[in-house]
Amino acid sequence: MAISIVIAFSPRPREVVEIPFTVKQGCTIAQVLQSADFLAETMADGIEVAGFGVWGRKAGPSHILKDQDRLEIYRALTVDPKVARRERFAKQGAKKSAGLFATRRIGAKAGY
Repeated sequence: MAISIVIAFSPRPREVVEIPFTVKQGCTIAQVLQSADFLAETMADGIEVAGFGVWGRKAGPSHILKDQDRLEIYRALTVDPKVARRERFAKQGAKKSAGLFATRRIGAKAGY
C-alpha cells in the first residue's frame, strides 16, 4: 500500500521547496531519501544537511513515516545565533533607545 508524503527543504534563506512524494507504507526516512536520490542532489548544490524532522519534530533516519507526513530536511546554520546576537548588540550599543522596553509611557512601571 502506498502513502503520500511531502519532502520540504530550504536551499537558501527565505525559500522553501516542497516536493510531494509517494512511497510504500513502512518506509523510513533513510529509505525515502535513498529512493529519491535527494541527498545526492542536495549535496551537489553544496548544502550541508544538519538533520531531519517530521512536522517540526526532530527525527532520525530510522523513523517510520506515516501517510500525510511532512519530512523536513534541515540545513546547517551559517552563523551561531548567540554570536549573531552579540554582534548585533555590539553594533547597536546599550543606548536608551535600544532594547525591548526602550519606549515607555510616562509614569509606567519599568519592564511593562
